[in-house]
Amino acid sequence: MSILQNRSSQLFKYTRLFNNVSVSRLNSTVKATSSAEVIERERKVSANNYDPLSVVISRGEGVFMWDVEGKKYYDFLGGFATLNQGHCHPKILKAMLDQVQILHHTSRAIFHDSLYELNEFLTKQFGFDKVLNMNTGVEGGETSIKIARKWGYRVKKIPENQAQVVFAHGNFWGRTIAAISASTDPNSFNEFGPHVPGYQIVPYDDLGKLEQALRNPNVCAFMVEPVQGEAGAVVPTMGYLKGVRELCTKYNVLWVDDEVQAGLGRTGKMLAVDYEDVKPDLLILGKALSGGVYPISAVLGNREVMDVLTPGTHGSTYGGNALACKIALAALDVIINDGLIDNAYKMGEIFRNELTARLDKEKVVQVRGRGLLNAIVLNPKTVTDVYKLCGDMKSNGLVSKPIGSSALRFSPALIITETQLREGIDIIVKTINNF
Repeated sequence: MSILQNRSSQLFKYTRLFNNVSVSRLNSTVKATSSAEVIERERKVSANNYDPLSVVISRGEGVFMWDVEGKKYYDFLGGFATLNQGHCHPKILKAMLDQVQILHHTSRAIFHDSLYELNEFLTKQFGFDKVLNMNTGVEGGETSIKIARKWGYRVKKIPENQAQVVFAHGNFWGRTIAAISASTDPNSFNEFGPHVPGYQIVPYDDLGKLEQALRNPNVCAFMVEPVQGEAGAVVPTMGYLKGVRELCTKYNVLWVDDEVQAGLGRTGKMLAVDYEDVKPDLLILGKALSGGVYPISAVLGNREVMDVLTPGTHGSTYGGNALACKIALAALDVIINDGLIDNAYKMGEIFRNELTARLDKEKVVQVRGRGLLNAIVLNPKTVTDVYKLCGDMKSNGLVSKPIGSSALRFSPALIITETQLREGIDIIVKTINNF
């Protein structure tokens, strides 16, 4: 018997034992049998911090999902752009199953033999010297701010506790106290104060206002999304990112590029900044780095920036664990070698062109985005209930979610075929035009 077969046999025994124990402990719990029952039971015992669409998914494969009753849907939400590779991609699942039987976690208190593999690949792929591995996108954002502040004190010689970080209006990078302190959305920051000091907000896609802010010698960083995701796939004017690079260099400020949602092929380029051929000082990756399977994020930078961190100044219990590293390598392999980036570009062009031509102009103000990160901006005078619109779309076989009260988000898997995309477009057009 091979080592792998032996481990598989052991895993089967452990799983069977665990299941037997679980059944005996949970024999009072009866499995829900309908979507309505799942929703009712979840609402009774779960915190009310989300307002999910009323669909209960039990299975996913590729660009499709099935609910507990067996109805099939196109997934045009894509796990908020985590599922670039689609549901249950076989290469990613194989990497997960192979690794989980060998080693899944050690903590960074000791070395393991997978972290260097991932980080060597990331540094070569994106042209940076070093990587700091975390678990979630918001941790990537917080890590970048910590690095930038420390760099500001150590290198730029900003007076202690005076470092400023600049953000763009409409930004979204998470729900922690640090993240909401940078938010311009009252739903995010109201009644969660006091907020983190040292933040400044400037308009998105406005180089003049940005330069005014960067003239302050205490500014250590400007953190910005190259395409704003949560704001509704807002694409800046061509030349904005080049201008950001030039201004940050001119005023000795670190440019932090938040590619958690827009990166890794989502916009039809490996990174959204590739549309202007510019390079940030710090790059944040997340979401699709996980293949939609196991959370992992990464912050990349060069030595002169990253080396301000020393042992004990930052870390994470699970950050860079063996299982996450192997899954991330498989997720990157699928994106790069299975043609997902080119496909995202081509399908995005079809998506926006078709919807712009076919949607009712009285109901739709704009279709915008890049690659397969897109939004439909609705006319609030003619479409007054965007949640009901999403409900109708779900009934017609396609799942998406609103952004605010007047826009719809669409971020299907980058593996989507043209036939599948056009079928999805037909559902969107039918739903909106008949609403």
